[in-house]
Amino acid sequence: MVDFSYRNITSNMVVLKCIGPDNFFLERVVFPQEVFSSVAPDGSQLEIWGIQSYGPRLEQRLRVSAKKKEDPVAA
Repeated sequence: MVDFSYRNITSNMVVLKCIGPDNFFLERVVFPQEVFSSVAPDGSQLEIWGIQSYGPRLEQRLRVSAKKKEDPVAA
């Protein structure tokens, strides 16, 4: 599992959907300026949906992945 955070920088609420392997699914409303933190399987797809007067609209699509850590080099 990978830790991730999303900050809603808009002035409107959005719907965050995270879809991953092995039937992993997470859906949450994120209010303006709110920071949402959770965990998801590596490689999960994160979708941010805006709420428009005519219905939902896909705003962003991101991938949740583990950061690669570099070994420190001694000088």
